[in-house]
Amino acid sequence: MPQLIKNGAPVENPWVIVPREESVDDALARPEAHLLVPVQMWLDHNERLAQSGKRIAVWLDSDQHPEMISAKVNEFELIALNFPKFSDGRAFSYAVALRKHYGYKGELRAIGDVLRDPLFYMKRCGFDSFDVADEVKLEDALSAFQDFKTTYASTVEEPLPLFRRRVPTS
Repeated sequence: MPQLIKNGAPVENPWVIVPREESVDDALARPEAHLLVPVQMWLDHNERLAQSGKRIAVWLDSDQHPEMISAKVNEFELIALNFPKFSDGRAFSYAVALRKHYGYKGELRAIGDVLRDPLFYMKRCGFDSFDVADEVKLEDALSAFQDFKTTYASTVEEPLPLFRRRVPTS
């Protein structure tokens, strides 16, 4: 079973990731009611997907900037950003862009090679759900959000840097 952490807790995942290679016909023939489709499939077939009666969300690969969907960004209840490998961090920047520049308020999910170590930083960039890799122990993943008590820099999660958060002493 896929391991999903949402808002700091393990939850059931109703969304099925549709692979990039799958046709829209095959995707719509799936029995699942919640489809997480590649952004290009949505761009090419959004009317058909919308009329399918299924709940549709999109996922973007690391070479697909969120600008592709910027005009419709808040029509999605879920947007997923793919980490194809641990060393590809472009989705961190895309998460910040979605939250700060495009004003996305829905669920932002990390998918792909989502390991324990970057979870704390992913959350600070605006991710609120994490489809962690199968080899990651769920208990370890959940503890990642407690790795640090205080942070210095501003982020999506904490817009004020530490020096602005300090209470002046009298």
